[in-house]
Amino acid sequence: MLQISLWKRALIMLLCVLAVVYAVPNLAYDRVERHNDAVALIEGGNDTPELQAERALWPDWAPSYLVNLGLDLRGGAHLLAEVHVSDVYADRIDALWPEVRDRLRAERATVGGVRRMPSDDPGVLRVTVSNTEALPRALEIVQSLSQPMQTLTGIGQQDLDIHLEGDQIVITLSEAERLATDDRTMRQSLEIIRRRVDEVGTREPTILRQGADRILIQVPGIGSADELKALIGTTARLTFHPVVRTTTNADETPGPGQVVYPSMDNDGVYYVLEQASVVTGEQLVDAQPDFDQNGRPAVSFRFNPAGARAFGLYTAENIGNPFAIVLDEEVISAPVIQAHIAGGSGIITGRFTVEESTQLAVLLRAGALPAGMTFLEERTIGPELGQDSIDSGKIAAVVATVAVLAYMALSYGLFGVFANLALIINVAMIFALLSVIGGTLTLPGIAGIVLTIGMAVDANVLIFERIREELRTARGPARAIELGYEKAMSAIIDANITTFMTAAILFALGSGPVRGFAITLGLGIVTSVFTALFVTRLMIVWWFERRRPKTLSV
Repeated sequence: MLQISLWKRALIMLLCVLAVVYAVPNLAYDRVERHNDAVALIEGGNDTPELQAERALWPDWAPSYLVNLGLDLRGGAHLLAEVHVSDVYADRIDALWPEVRDRLRAERATVGGVRRMPSDDPGVLRVTVSNTEALPRALEIVQSLSQPMQTLTGIGQQDLDIHLEGDQIVITLSEAERLATDDRTMRQSLEIIRRRVDEVGTREPTILRQGADRILIQVPGIGSADELKALIGTTARLTFHPVVRTTTNADETPGPGQVVYPSMDNDGVYYVLEQASVVTGEQLVDAQPDFDQNGRPAVSFRFNPAGARAFGLYTAENIGNPFAIVLDEEVISAPVIQAHIAGGSGIITGRFTVEESTQLAVLLRAGALPAGMTFLEERTIGPELGQDSIDSGKIAAVVATVAVLAYMALSYGLFGVFANLALIINVAMIFALLSVIGGTLTLPGIAGIVLTIGMAVDANVLIFERIREELRTARGPARAIELGYEKAMSAIIDANITTFMTAAILFALGSGPVRGFAITLGLGIVTSVFTALFVTRLMIVWWFERRRPKTLSV
């Protein structure tokens, strides 16, 4: 018989109500957006009567999630960045120095003392030994560090160019290795920028490589290029260094293998640090906004096993010594190590706001940019399609929806009205889900919603036609409805699973408009199955329990 347990009815109703509640803010898009902007500015410390008036446009207690509109519908921020690929050369050379030193020290009896010499080019490592007569032996030892390249363009070539210049051993990256490093740097920069601006994969930015060292970045829904630069332009290179001493002299001359970095919070305070870091942000596996023991915004972090081991060993051997946490060549804090930290986790404190700690956590999770960037172009761009195209797309969506609603009502009478009500809830659910996950709606996305409407109706058509067939076999109305849903369910689920697989493939392999279409199509499949199999059935059960009809007309 037609029976739906009380808890199932309550759950279906709750989901429908939540869908409507979370979709409603999109009907007042401008008001809610102004409210959200005002709240963000007020929480950042900018409280003015004008902002309070903007905040009052929408209740604070009400949901205020909005669907992001894509570049084609709304526009966004545009940046053209030049990546300083040569910065990576210096990092590679600095990383080589400890290994060169250790190799030569193992032959101290032969080559004597080892010293790194200053170089005008940061991408060049110059090393000298005290026993100049053993230079050929020292050169042979250092040359053993050079490895054959594994890339297609560098097969048969070495990654290092090592030779003698006078009494110095000179080490640089080979030309083939520089080209391979440039390509890796650009690929890594593209991926990190994508993770920063689109951490959950729903914003649909345009991020493209242009030429040898430039990246085009277009992000929908961002009001200014400065906001995008704040997110992308930070290198977010996190390192942990031993502290040699503190000073108030900005022109302090560091010793060999040392650097001087300013304090982020204390003006006029500088730290002389060991240049070689103990651990780096590359060994982080997670970073989350948090609060310290005093309730101030902070960022908690966790290392991978290798980083946790190095961090634990250092803290065990240096209890009582200060340890600097450095972000982009500024010392965030330099706490004194109180005890052995074996868990591989910690917390970064500073003068953060909640928004700043949240953004720093995003940057650390995404990873540090391998090199700095210079922004050559920055501007806010308008909708790509033009208002005429946008209006045409909206009209097409409305006409298609009205035509489907009219067809269902004329073809199936009261049951068609039930299907239409479920269809409206279905669309509300799509917009609610897009709002909650921060999805971006593009014109292809609107096409995906229209397609979803047709597919949702198709499920109801299958059910209603099956009910008609059961009525022709002289079954009673209740039994006909029950069998109609049971026998149509397998066909509906099979058809939607295959379509959902297609949407998933489009989302995984596509980009831009293709992903926009895939997101709305995938979400629409889930919501249409739910509304067709559960929402319409609940409506029909309610109607049947109150009317108890002897005959049924579908």
